[in-house]
Amino acid sequence: MPASKKKEVAILIHGVRPYVEKKGEKYMNKKQTEHFRAVLLGWRQELLDEVSKTVHSMQDETINHPDPTDRASQETDMSLELRSRDRERKLIKKIDEALAKIDGADYGFCETCGVEIGVQRLEARPTATLCIDCKTLDEIREKQMG
Repeated sequence: MPASKKKEVAILIHGVRPYVEKKGEKYMNKKQTEHFRAVLLGWRQELLDEVSKTVHSMQDETINHPDPTDRASQETDMSLELRSRDRERKLIKKIDEALAKIDGADYGFCETCGVEIGVQRLEARPTATLCIDCKTLDEIREKQMG
């Protein structure tokens, strides 16, 4: 198949194509902020769908097993599921905070030093609040303290 006829295969980030920066474009312009808003909203919806599935499956699995081993296994499964949902709940909170930053025109800038976090870093971690340098320093401090 000729190169011009090949279909472009793009990896979607929460249902959204990655942003392609144009040379010389202004950082966090309207297109970029709308792109990240779509990524964050898509991610948030995926997490909410998972929470909904968990609630329904837990309601369906409230069978009282007479065998203690089966009951213990079910309780362990539910505990792991609840822990996962708790992490997702915290992530939804971070997503909501990132969406609020987009609304306040603060999205994409480091909370510590104020520099641009960068489109590529935000593509990898849309809820990032620190530039790579501040994040690296933060992790070094954590290792030294812990």
